[in-house]
Amino acid sequence: MTPIFPPELTLPTLDSLNASVPENLDALAVARAWFDAFKAALEAQDAQRVDALLAPNALWRDILALTWDFRTFHGVPDIARFLRDRLAPSAPTEFVLDEQWVALERPYPDLAWVQGIFRFAATAGPVSGVFRLIPGADGVWRAHTVFTNLDGLAGFPELVGAHRDPLPNHGHWRDKRERELACEDEPPRVIIIGGGQSGLEVAARLKYLGVKALVLERQNRVGDQWRKRYEALCLHDLVWDVHMPYFPFPSTWPVFTPALKLADWLETYADALELNVWTNATVTKAVQDPESKLWTVTCKRGDGSERTFAVPHVIFAVGWGGGAPQRPHFPGEDEFAGQILHSSEHKSARDHLGKKVVVVGACTSGHDICADYYNHGVDVTMYQRGETYVMSSANGLRVLFSGTEDGPPTEIGDLLNASYPNHLLHLVHQRKVREIAEDDKEMLDGLRKVGFKLGWGHDGSGFLMLAWTRSGGYYLDVGTSKLIADGKIKLKNDAEIEAFTRDGLRFKDGSELSADVVVFATGYANVREPIQKICGDAVMQALKPVWGLDAEGELNSAWRDTGVEGLYVMMGNLSLCRFHSKHLALQIKAMEEGVFGGRYSI
Repeated sequence: MTPIFPPELTLPTLDSLNASVPENLDALAVARAWFDAFKAALEAQDAQRVDALLAPNALWRDILALTWDFRTFHGVPDIARFLRDRLAPSAPTEFVLDEQWVALERPYPDLAWVQGIFRFAATAGPVSGVFRLIPGADGVWRAHTVFTNLDGLAGFPELVGAHRDPLPNHGHWRDKRERELACEDEPPRVIIIGGGQSGLEVAARLKYLGVKALVLERQNRVGDQWRKRYEALCLHDLVWDVHMPYFPFPSTWPVFTPALKLADWLETYADALELNVWTNATVTKAVQDPESKLWTVTCKRGDGSERTFAVPHVIFAVGWGGGAPQRPHFPGEDEFAGQILHSSEHKSARDHLGKKVVVVGACTSGHDICADYYNHGVDVTMYQRGETYVMSSANGLRVLFSGTEDGPPTEIGDLLNASYPNHLLHLVHQRKVREIAEDDKEMLDGLRKVGFKLGWGHDGSGFLMLAWTRSGGYYLDVGTSKLIADGKIKLKNDAEIEAFTRDGLRFKDGSELSADVVVFATGYANVREPIQKICGDAVMQALKPVWGLDAEGELNSAWRDTGVEGLYVMMGNLSLCRFHSKHLALQIKAMEEGVFGGRYSI
């Protein structure tokens, strides 16, 4: 589904504001003056006074701090309504401006804002926030964006640092750990289905909030989701963007993480953080009692035994489609003399030395697998079904996230990245896409010359909106684009596939392509399907869409209310899971302690 972006939202350019920025602007003085008025208005719970501090087209994004939900309010009237409803129950106080992060930002010559980070206490717990002030025609600086994010739960600190276990343990650790893992003395309150990065990260967050969780992983080992995929798989995310909670990657770690290395790290992570993970444990069903709302979760273990748990919370952390491959089917497949694979079944190009291979799909997996074949001397053709947005990982991630290894601490980076409402990012990224394209000009020109179909995302907004809405349609290049441009990986995209023949593929324009192996790099099933399989049709009907953006630009129900009480979805890449695993854990902890304030929802 194509997202709907509000047409009335525009970038606050200096021309549109009829404003300018003084050459000798004292950004700290501007921030202090605005923040003092903001602090006084919020502590007085006076929404009208806050209104005067906002630009007319302002946006306020809140994650749990004031709403117990993920909300973005656009325009002064909507923000005013939200504040009138939520200031009294939230009781914000103890405001502090973190002055070291105040700065004048000039992302483009016609855009300018004073950015600052602040902290305060609310009924829910400690809160961090970000503001961006823009100048008005009258010379007054007002907030264009405000972000408020719940950092913790009042009265229930994370069991880290000064709150970690202070007592020595002489000879009892192993027995205690084994009993904890076996759930012999204390049953879990949360069942997490899936032990990849999303399941492990939310398990870690829950453990160190004092909530007993058990991860049920169907594979033989933690990390097998990565270990059993194709050998050439490697993260295209930069290492400093993908640290995991409590246990960051060491400074010796490569910039791009090979899948096999990540698999071993996930196993180490679970062990070092003493997470309760059962492997060879397949959840066969989860049924909710309509009265108690408890979920009865049945798990079949590798030895054939079954174990049943009654828990108030079930988290699906099974990735996109739970690993269920999705591929189109065509007439003639039974007649094809070669081999048909989904990318999930492909292991190594060495399996097909001396063969002719066609890879159907031109996004991340398609590119990786084609490069693997080329690097092993295999004759490979990429079949591109539609447009693909391509940016180099080196230029694209630098421009989009301005992140370097020497950048701000991870927690600050997460806060700043989340502080941009997605509808605003849609506009900002239209400019960034053009900037990246200029840096990638040589690569993109090479792709155009061989006829590669380049796409630009929703309204030219590139990678991020495609990730939020489709979780696909793009490739972050780490070298394969040049192989295509140089003709080393052949390309076909001028006609649709009609059918398989005995010797390959026939297309609707009558052309044919010989092949011994056809690999479909066509993605995975919808994330809702494994939920339906385990929980049934009634739950599926009540379940909200999971991925994709809602009317406010927030993800529909990942990490938040799914429409089914006590059922949650944890998913995303490592950086998303790092940040939002805390949000999901805080919601569950608040419910467990009876302090969840109720959602202020759409």
